[in-house]
Amino acid sequence: MSVRERVGAFVEAPRIQNLITGLIVLNAVTLGLETDARVREMFGGQLAILDRVILTVFITEIAAKLFAYGGRFFRDGWNVFDFIVVGIALVPAAGPLYILRALRILRVLRLISVVPQMRRVVQALVTAIPGLLSIVALITLIFYVSAVLATNLFAQDFPQWFGHVGRSMYSLFQIMTLESWSMGIVRPVMEVFPYAWVFFVPFILVTSFAVINLFIGVIVDAMQGQHDEIREEVHADALAIEAKIEVVERELTELRRLLSGRDQP
Repeated sequence: MSVRERVGAFVEAPRIQNLITGLIVLNAVTLGLETDARVREMFGGQLAILDRVILTVFITEIAAKLFAYGGRFFRDGWNVFDFIVVGIALVPAAGPLYILRALRILRVLRLISVVPQMRRVVQALVTAIPGLLSIVALITLIFYVSAVLATNLFAQDFPQWFGHVGRSMYSLFQIMTLESWSMGIVRPVMEVFPYAWVFFVPFILVTSFAVINLFIGVIVDAMQGQHDEIREEVHADALAIEAKIEVVERELTELRRLLSGRDQP
């Protein structure tokens, strides 16, 4: 085994990955504590040192993977994700780049790449993107048609909510989320237009229940697809192991037969 292979095996070892996971969680806690002025006043120096130590470990891990995998490192999307997240922390957080200091919390997102269960969820979401885009296009069309209709119906009496298409879309979005939709918007409109419920109720049923459930259905289907792929991979590995065992058994049988033939006078 070459030096690179040894380094790669060491970095990918379960105990090292568990250590990295623990440090990510610890870093999340320390970054949260730094938001409290009293904690910064009492333990600011210690938290800063701990943050640098954890960052050093992350950089060492990335460097070890770069050494072990070379150009293959960037072929894995999760490695690229880790590289970018850790690299942001190396940008000088001074002058116009001071805002990047707040982006240190992005390091916590590395949990997604080191925890297999989270990684599978994200992969399922990525797989579901084509279906989600179709649903987004559908709901955008529904919103646009409804906004134009609401503007034509209610703009004159309620310009603050339906004065133009942009305001109408925002008001309809608030109604879709069911946030203060009844007393905040719909009932005042119904005081002037008693039959406005004929517009609002179907809109809520279509957007808040039907279309949103389509989002959930697409995501659940994508996650089920991920589980099916994992099950197929496990089944294929089991079949491959069984085939190797059968080959070994045949070879052992043949070896016993040869040894038995030699032992006979």
